[in-house]
Amino acid sequence: MKVLCLQLLVLSLASFFLTWAMRRYALTRSLLDVPNTRSSHSVATPRGGGIAIVLTFLGAIVWLEFFDQINLSLAIALLGAGGLVALVGFLDDHGHIAARWRLLSHFAAAIWGLYWLEGLPPVTLLGSVLDLGWFGHFLAVVYLVWLLNLYNFMDGIDGIASVEALCVCLGGALIYFLTRSVVGGEVLLLALAASVVGFLLWNFPPARIFMGDAGSGFLGFALGVMSLQAATVDPALLWSWLVLLGVFVVDASFTLLRRLLRGERVYEAHRSHAYQFASRHFGRHLPVTLAVAAINLFWLLPLALLIGLGWLDGVAGLIVAYAPLVTLAVRFRAGALES
Repeated sequence: MKVLCLQLLVLSLASFFLTWAMRRYALTRSLLDVPNTRSSHSVATPRGGGIAIVLTFLGAIVWLEFFDQINLSLAIALLGAGGLVALVGFLDDHGHIAARWRLLSHFAAAIWGLYWLEGLPPVTLLGSVLDLGWFGHFLAVVYLVWLLNLYNFMDGIDGIASVEALCVCLGGALIYFLTRSVVGGEVLLLALAASVVGFLLWNFPPARIFMGDAGSGFLGFALGVMSLQAATVDPALLWSWLVLLGVFVVDASFTLLRRLLRGERVYEAHRSHAYQFASRHFGRHLPVTLAVAAINLFWLLPLALLIGLGWLDGVAGLIVAYAPLVTLAVRFRAGALES
């Protein structure tokens, strides 16, 4: 335990100093998010700091695989596909890459990751185990691409994407520890959590650097890959993961649906997510970011744990978990026209 704590501390410190270096780099290269009518911030802020999370976590994966603490296939999936997602995001942070090329790279990464996971495993539905075959593999690719992009969409106010990742990782690690289901899974999640902590110290409201596409896309993709890998061990764990990711899934999906129904160009920047309306309502980012942490820890985590322990059906738990989140999305006008 002492060795693990020391390793996690090293990861956090590495991420912290890499973020500091990226901030210096962004300032010298004028890589700044300058406020405009689509922004949720009011001060020009360096961007691209999320690459510190990427480099730290990828290094941890190599270390853990070298000592046989994680599965080789999972390591290859995360290193190859996650590295591609981060690279494209890093290039986009430096200069705009057309949406079609970004999306193409996202699908390529998802296919690579899913190949090494050997496709979508059977899923549990109302007590039955279903093998969806090739249709399931297609759904899994779409799932990974959607998680990647929704995480990018939800990274719009100080600290929210970092706090979400931290809560999901710690929650997942707790479920793995109590269920003893995914061997080494809790160590990998704690490694990602430690990598996020080092960055969060710079990104917590008021943020001194933003995550950027490299970090947000990588986080969404990595969490998606690990959720599918967990499902290969226990199909019920996929429902636990979907519950843990509920805040981001509901807000992003609800917002996207409303914008699609209005015929808007969904790939264009906007400020119509529920969390963005909420931050303008309260006049600050901090209350919203802390509320996301509270929802994760006191509402979603207990339900995800009940599902993981087999005490609650996955579909029923998902409905119970998402119902108040949908209510909040409606309350804070997710996807509504911006005034």
